[in-house]
Amino acid sequence: MWISKQISGACKQAKGAKTGEVTSTQDGTVTVQSEQEHREISAAAPFGIVSIPPIGTKAVVTPTEQGFVYAGAINQQADGLEPGELMLYSSGGAKIVLKNDGKVLINGRELEG
Repeated sequence: MWISKQISGACKQAKGAKTGEVTSTQDGTVTVQSEQEHREISAAAPFGIVSIPPIGTKAVVTPTEQGFVYAGAINQQADGLEPGELMLYSSGGAKIVLKNDGKVLINGRELEG
């Protein structure tokens, strides 16, 4: 118990976001190895969006009053996106792109509206 409190206190005193690599996921939490290991931390995301990053993902963790949180993955898939466009993708290859001209592409095919 004492060790847990000491580790928790050290996390709360840490300043600034850190980058690292996702080493495991479990029950909706993420473990990230950066300068130190951040075990089973919660993810922060906009309301209504939930994702679990695959192991090996380059990640950002940031301190909060309750300890560290997984803030998100570092973009690796910007494939031709223009400023203002949005892409959702999975590690299995599914992809949805919202284009600036109003088009919606699902796995590369334009959605007919």
